[in-house]
Amino acid sequence: MSVRAKKHLGQHFLTDENVAKKIADSLTEKGYDNVLEIGPGMGVLTKYLLQKKSKVTVMELDRESVAYLHETFPVEHIKLDTSADKFKIIEGDFLKQNLQEVFPGKQVAIIGNFPYNISTQIVFKAIENREFVPEFSGMFQKEVAQRIAEKAGSKVYGILSVLTQAFYDVEYLFTVPPTVFNPPPKVDSGVIRLIRKENYTLPVDEKLFFRVVKTAFNQRRKMLRSSLKSFNLSDTLKEDPIFVMRPEQLSVQEFIELTDKIANDGI
Repeated sequence: MSVRAKKHLGQHFLTDENVAKKIADSLTEKGYDNVLEIGPGMGVLTKYLLQKKSKVTVMELDRESVAYLHETFPVEHIKLDTSADKFKIIEGDFLKQNLQEVFPGKQVAIIGNFPYNISTQIVFKAIENREFVPEFSGMFQKEVAQRIAEKAGSKVYGILSVLTQAFYDVEYLFTVPPTVFNPPPKVDSGVIRLIRKENYTLPVDEKLFFRVVKTAFNQRRKMLRSSLKSFNLSDTLKEDPIFVMRPEQLSVQEFIELTDKIANDGI
């Protein structure tokens, strides 16, 4: 049995065993007992994850892939011990799942060869659930992977960079060519690893922080004085040197400081 890659699901099946093993090995196995693989397809990454000690759950939307996984990895034969399954298959859309219902009270590392069309949404969902996600590793379109890992001062540094790096340390690991996929995508892929920061809470209002970052980058070519007009800044605050900068010039820490200035404006 094999699975036909479906264009509408953004499926590109990884065929290179060495790359699959390298992605599986990118997880540190620290601070969690559970691994969630998103979009396992035909399980080339799954089998290497199952060689690790962690409990593995895979979440797959494609019914044909789910049937293949059940046939290839019969759950009853994969046990950690007599009391706990090592492997679980969930048919469903990760973006619609409540992680705390799937992993009640648990810490879970997320990994996968992510469909390009929803990869940024997957990252944002991981950020929303950061209290339960200590680690996140996987393959993206190279451009997206670079954007997540990019530092201030670059043209590709943006909303995704700042919001991810506010809570996670990001490392770009390696680049993957199109030739290791079936069907091959038209672009290179990149593998990154996110490790949650020891202190992953912000010293400012998080909703305001998100709003400031998104508003600033929505008009990224403008100085903050102009792009943040909707915050009704006082004339005094607008004289602060930070407001003549453009958003890509600000580090995560400077965005935190900017949020604090806005929060306390006029007080």
